[in-house]
Amino acid sequence: MLVTSVQETEWAVLSLSVQSWFRHYKAKPDDKTSEIICSAAIDLFNRGHRTQEELTSILIARFPLIAPAPAALH
Repeated sequence: MLVTSVQETEWAVLSLSVQSWFRHYKAKPDDKTSEIICSAAIDLFNRGHRTQEELTSILIARFPLIAPAPAALH
């Protein structure tokens, strides 16, 4: 993925959007999920979605948190 020149304020918007996704789902960040959500946020940003509100809304809509399956009862 090619990332255009991004300013510090733009990185802040991306970061806050990703953090908001985790807060919305009360999810603990992990490497795999962070990579997916960050990549999606950058892609959306490069496609013209530039505000934190817009990015957060799209991330929440496109990436619903999938709850882990309950442990099998013995």
